[in-house]
Amino acid sequence: MKRGATMVDWESKPRYVISIAARMIGIEAHTLRYYERLGLVQPERSSGNIRLYSEENIDHLRYIKALMCDCGVNLAGVEVVLKLMQRMKDMEQQLEEMEKRVKMIGETEIEDIIEDIIEDAEWKEV
Repeated sequence: MKRGATMVDWESKPRYVISIAARMIGIEAHTLRYYERLGLVQPERSSGNIRLYSEENIDHLRYIKALMCDCGVNLAGVEVVLKLMQRMKDMEQQLEEMEKRVKMIGETEIEDIIEDIIEDAEWKEV
């Protein structure tokens, strides 16, 4: 890995053609093409229009397979689960942003209170 490159960069880089990706996941290539038509996965395309799957794609597809095979969820259910998970991620991000804002407001208010206390103390000394 290049110096300064993050794990996320490596995981998101497309590198596997459809036959290799299918073998890694344990499903057929036509199933991957079907999942793409449904919008469950969006592989990158090479300049020759060849589908290229990243580690992130592979992990995502393994999760889909686990939902279907291990949990008995059908494709419609998988779509619902994935949408709910994305919504949860979005809400977690919003919550983190709100927590940062509250912390900043709290710190600002504390600074204002300290300044008021110092001003009061200086006023009483005079």
